[in-house]
Amino acid sequence: MRPLLALSTAIDAINEKIGYICNFLVLAAVIVSAANAMIRYAFDYSSNSWLELQWYMFAILVMFGASYTFKRNEHVRVEIFYLYLSERGQLWLDMIGTLFFLIPACLLLAYLSWPFFMQAYAVGEMSGNAGGLVRWPIKFVIPSGFVLLALQGVSEVIKRIAALRGDVTIDAKYERPTQ
Repeated sequence: MRPLLALSTAIDAINEKIGYICNFLVLAAVIVSAANAMIRYAFDYSSNSWLELQWYMFAILVMFGASYTFKRNEHVRVEIFYLYLSERGQLWLDMIGTLFFLIPACLLLAYLSWPFFMQAYAVGEMSGNAGGLVRWPIKFVIPSGFVLLALQGVSEVIKRIAALRGDVTIDAKYERPTQ
């Protein structure tokens, strides 16, 4: 179990670092948005690249922030039945849901979005708007975001198995295994 917990810790560390970057990206998006609005109204100047940059930052926040949010147990959860389960029942429900729904869905979406990225990369896709940005890098965010979320799902399954075995307990706030 120890090597699996080490893998889980490594996945958690990657997603924690990505989440930390996403936190700064929120500030950058606000600054770009405010600056773009001020320049547009104060100087009557606008650029499509600034608008697209805002969209790109938002896309990165959503796609990469999902795995960080899942890691921190701050995702939306339908707790109608979950609250009535024992702690062991909650661990089983989390594990089954992650194994049979989250991971397969994420891997399927990553697989299906890969050709979308590859086609854009192959042709060097650019925005159709004047002054727009290159499109293929942001299209790479889609499959990579789903892969990161699937990896975080693997980490969560490992932690649940370890908790069910009694090897660790899980900190309810941050979903960290504690010895």
